Amino acid sequence: MKGNAIVGQSGGPTAVINASLVGVVDGCLEAEDVRNVYGMRFGIEGFMQDLLVDLGAQSRATLDRVRATPSSALGSSRHKLRDEELSRVLEQLARYDVRYLFLIGGNDTMETIHRVEETCREKGYALRGVGVPKTVDNDLNGTDHTPGYPSAAQYVARSIAQGGILARDMQRVDKFTIFQTVGREAGWLPASGALGKRHEAAPPHLIYFPERPFDPERCLADVDDEIRRYDFCSIVVGEGLRYADGRPVSGSTTKDPFQNVEFGAMGGASVAMVIHRMLSDRLGVRGEFQVVQSLQMAASDRRSRLDAEEAYLCGREAVRLAAAGVTGVMVSLLRPEGPYRTTLGTVPLLEVAGTPKPMRADFINAAGNFVTPAYFEYARPLVDPMEDFGDLDFAKVAAPR
Repeated sequence: MKGNAIVGQSGGPTAVINASLVGVVDGCLEAEDVRNVYGMRFGIEGFMQDLLVDLGAQSRATLDRVRATPSSALGSSRHKLRDEELSRVLEQLARYDVRYLFLIGGNDTMETIHRVEETCREKGYALRGVGVPKTVDNDLNGTDHTPGYPSAAQYVARSIAQGGILARDMQRVDKFTIFQTVGREAGWLPASGALGKRHEAAPPHLIYFPERPFDPERCLADVDDEIRRYDFCSIVVGEGLRYADGRPVSGSTTKDPFQNVEFGAMGGASVAMVIHRMLSDRLGVRGEFQVVQSLQMAASDRRSRLDAEEAYLCGREAVRLAAAGVTGVMVSLLRPEGPYRTTLGTVPLLEVAGTPKPMRADFINAAGNFVTPAYFEYARPLVDPMEDFGDLDFAKVAAPR
């Protein structure tokens, strides 16, 4: 099926989403049946506004630099496609003779490409649509992990390890520090904070996951125990923590176009701030908190080498599948038996769209406040080795006689 291809990026960025973009472009440039490869400026929203760029006309040097560039080179969007807009999308596809559609994104993006691909099938318009996974949350069904997660996990792990050393050395000033990660409903990213833990006394000491109801009294007791044990406490929290009755701990009520609660700056609330206030008031000690939003999603200086390579391969695989006649699927990453190696597969778009994948229950300890050894086995192959920092020997000097 000869025709043109188009690719778009949606949702929050990652440190490797542009590697997937270049993977799609390179795959299209080599595909016999793809005449031209276009890019959507600002996702499906820009496509409807006729904002297209000729990606096939970009120089090799430009594409190589973009492949290593953070954030979304085409520009992103969180536009929820309305039913009445599907006819406009179909009109644009026909206008540019687009027969191959690729969208790089998460749950909501897979819902968008599924709806477009389904509409084309119903209307008799020949189109092959393949999704390319992307999210730092690691919450897409049908894939062992998502491109973007290993790099974000590496950012979180290193931030908490380095910030934890600061917290240890400032324990006479601040008795606790809280690091808030992104992730609406899944605890994969908070869990990654444990990957920088060097020994039992090293940060982080506690991790709280959206999959477990947040119990303020239990948290107070946990933190108090850790302060008594180590003289300070390092805590990681997922932004989507909820109480047992379902209320967000952050108190946020703002929702995005997909009816997801906004937990970041747009929500105007912070779970770290709420817990910080609770700990300070109830325990009577000083503490700090860090709320890092976009940096953990786009810090290319902490990008995982495996992540960058897999993101590119997922983009190329999407084109290979479409050129072979496959449609209505998302590229997935599989976990092979034995030592980890990159293994690609597929999952139907309908199984991914709009349904987040929670953290595996066996990755969370019985107390609900840290990860298990099984999580370390899962995550360590995905990130680069952590730095080996040094600790002084604090053996007390004996006073001279």
